[in-house]
Amino acid sequence: MVVGLGNPGKEYELTRHNVGFRATDLVAGLLKTRIDRLKFKALTRLVSWNGKKVLLVQPQTYMNLSGAAVGALASYYKVKPERILVIFDDISLPPGRIRIRKDGSAGGHNGIKSIIQSLGSDQFPRIKVGVGAKPHPDYDLADWVLSRFSAQEEKALAPALQNAADAALLLMEQGVEKAASAYNGK
Repeated sequence: MVVGLGNPGKEYELTRHNVGFRATDLVAGLLKTRIDRLKFKALTRLVSWNGKKVLLVQPQTYMNLSGAAVGALASYYKVKPERILVIFDDISLPPGRIRIRKDGSAGGHNGIKSIIQSLGSDQFPRIKVGVGAKPHPDYDLADWVLSRFSAQEEKALAPALQNAADAALLLMEQGVEKAASAYNGK
């Protein structure tokens, strides 16, 4: 199961919070499909790839409730947490960087917190896509993650999104360690 986090709706499409949706759209492109079937409050697509079934997921619950869709789909398809890859935004990384982790805490990310609560586990791999830090400490975090990238940031983000999509396929085929070794820091 490959889950990209974001918020539904045109007004959020190109915001920092929606890099997970953008990356999973690229994964879908690599798999020659689209994520367009509504199931359990998420857009989904189940495909076969290299002899494996892959469920692509974009929760439509808004970020803070992502776990509702992920938990329901994981239960329905009997997917264990360690077989769920989540791609999401990270303000501690600059635009253009990704970081792959085997598991971990929510790190202040409400979408991840919701998924951890729903699954009852933080033992799922993740790809963090850098969206940059707030411009100054007083800047409201919600306003920041719902803002759009500058043209320069967008230029740096494009290869990172492709790296995240490529890393997702490598992770599914060869595991977290191989993907992390190949893509962390890129």
